[in-house]
Order: sequence, then structure tokens, then C-alpha cells
Amino acid sequence: MMALIKSVKGKTPIFGDNVYKAENSTIVGDVIIGKNCSIWFAAVIRGDVNSIRIGNNVNIQDGAVIHCTFKKFKTILGNNISIGHNAVIHGCIINDNVLVGIGSIVMDGAIIESNTIIAAGAVVLEGTRVESGSIYAGVPAKKVKELNSEQTDRLINGISNNYLIYSSWFKD
Repeated sequence: MMALIKSVKGKTPIFGDNVYKAENSTIVGDVIIGKNCSIWFAAVIRGDVNSIRIGNNVNIQDGAVIHCTFKKFKTILGNNISIGHNAVIHGCIINDNVLVGIGSIVMDGAIIESNTIIAAGAVVLEGTRVESGSIYAGVPAKKVKELNSEQTDRLINGISNNYLIYSSWFKD
């Protein structure tokens, strides 16, 4: 059994080297995923109504949904990003070195600047710009504090690097 990878309107997902795709993950349509990424159990990446671009060293954890908005918002994820379990990423831009916490939601037109954490359960409303070097939390998400270099390294880089290790456990 392998991941459900499906073409939509003539567009087929494209994968870089060393991408782990869990058997029940779903990746469809206009999706390009870089190298050293992992798409975990029950994650859905649906590039049917617009394009989705995902950089290198990105993990999309269990149950997360990545989608876009018809004729309006693409979804663009940079490098070294962790998308937590059951998060929803919809028609937004997430720059490099970001942790999106468990169960959080990032809506259309939002821009998440680099070196940022979106706390578990946070809701980043449509059109919100999240400031670099910050932690945003709550509903709606607001800046709650600055990130220091130790937190950036431990939380953002540490989790991203761990997921590279975890995905190696599942490869043939």
C-alpha cells in the first residue's frame, strides 16, 4: 500500500528526493514538494483548486490538511517547517523556519514570517501578517512573546530535524 497520489486537471504532484509519504496520506493535483520532507498518516495536501508549493525539510504531521483557494490564494511553504498534527493550512504563505503547532489554523492570505512559532490551537485569521521571531497564540492569534535563539534552535530546528529521523524509521 502506498500514499494516494492523484492527478487533477492534468496536474500531478512532483516530489524531490527523500520524501516519506505515509500509506494513508493523500497528495493531489498541482503540488510540488522539495527534498527531505515527510507527509504523515492521514495528512491531506490538496492542490485541486490552486497550487501548493512546499520547500525542503518540511514535515506535515498526522491529520494535517494543506489546501488553497480557487482563483485566489495559493499555498506556499518555505524550508524547515513543521506543520503539527491536525493543523489546517489554507491559502497562505509560511516562510522558512516555522513551527505550526498542533491543531492550529492558518487562513487565506495570512503571511507567516520566518523564525516563528504558531502555538497549538491558535487561529491565524485571514490576511494576518505574523511577525518574524515571535510566538503567536490564541483565537484569534496574537503575538505573545519574542523567540530567542535557543528556543528557535530547540523548538523549530529540533522538531524539524527529529522528523527527518522519524521518517527514516519507516523507509524500506
